Amino acid sequence: MTPKDETELADAVAQAKGPLRIRGGGTRPVGRVAAADTLSVAGLAGVTLYEPGALTIVARAGTPLADVEDILSAEGQRLPFEPMDHRRLLGTEGTPTIGGVVAANVSGPRRVQAGACRDSLIGVRFVDGGGTVITNGGRVMKNVTGYDLVKLMAGSWGTLGVLTEVSFKVLPAAEAVATVLIGGLDAGQAVAVMTRALRSPFEVSGAAYAATGPDGSRVAMLRIEGFAESVRYRAEKLVALLGDAGEIRIESNPDRVRRIWTWVRDAERFAGTPGDVWRLSVKPTDAARVADRLGAEDLLLDWGGSLIWAEVPPGTDLRGRLAGIAGHATRVRGAGGGLPAFHPEPAPLAALAAGLRAKFDPRGILNPGIMG
Repeated sequence: MTPKDETELADAVAQAKGPLRIRGGGTRPVGRVAAADTLSVAGLAGVTLYEPGALTIVARAGTPLADVEDILSAEGQRLPFEPMDHRRLLGTEGTPTIGGVVAANVSGPRRVQAGACRDSLIGVRFVDGGGTVITNGGRVMKNVTGYDLVKLMAGSWGTLGVLTEVSFKVLPAAEAVATVLIGGLDAGQAVAVMTRALRSPFEVSGAAYAATGPDGSRVAMLRIEGFAESVRYRAEKLVALLGDAGEIRIESNPDRVRRIWTWVRDAERFAGTPGDVWRLSVKPTDAARVADRLGAEDLLLDWGGSLIWAEVPPGTDLRGRLAGIAGHATRVRGAGGGLPAFHPEPAPLAALAAGLRAKFDPRGILNPGIMG
């Protein structure tokens, strides 16, 4: 089913006789949905409001992400949270949609400075499991009472409702960008360097490390963005601060810098490789322990070490191997030997999540089982 507008979508949900698999662009097939009819939001596309002066954009959920980014770019603006494109990592085709970005709370390297997708999201419209259209938030940042549905919908993976429209605060694009590259570090040393950089006054907007970087060697990557003179000054000051860390240089060619951070953002290190790929959220100080526990150091660290991408042999119980290290582990690619893709929730949180799903989808028809 591909409804052409919100009314048709609400009718389709209200009249559904069984489970529905909610589909945006089909580029992020994470988790498993029980046998279900597919309900696509691709017919709900288009930017409905854009006010560059107010730094606000509103778009229907099926709008291609690239369309939103092109409209913003034409006015020298951007989505602050730098959403990832999963297609190379997962080997999928299709077109990423802005609704899919929200449903999965997709956030890239700039999260360390600008926050996650949910932090820029200021309004949503969605259809709940009974076919009712619900609106929450709006076109300005404000406090809320009761359920903060804007935040709840971000990262709910279509289990609370089918998004039909989303609203964002946006930011001006950077005039210039540079990346400080430091070679020869292991994971523990890289986390220490990234921590120093993020705690510095130089406004680092990306902090990542790879044992096999874009050029095949170990490298820590620290990004600085802003006005050209400010970027130059802050990059030089950061080099002076970290000068004792190892082999260090500044990359200021905008095309090369953009390529580096696309590589990090999209976890391209593992594109086309044969293993299961996991996305781990841990304390940065535990990143080296994760590397040791997995018996290898070939990981991709982002967000200063608090986000780790890891590839393991198919079917590996990665959560079992990392027992005792606090955090979350989500299997993004691979069958995982039948293990659930999403990290099991602690009992109190699971009860709260079940209560929310019962409230918004009492029939249990929206993406059932996807997070199980």
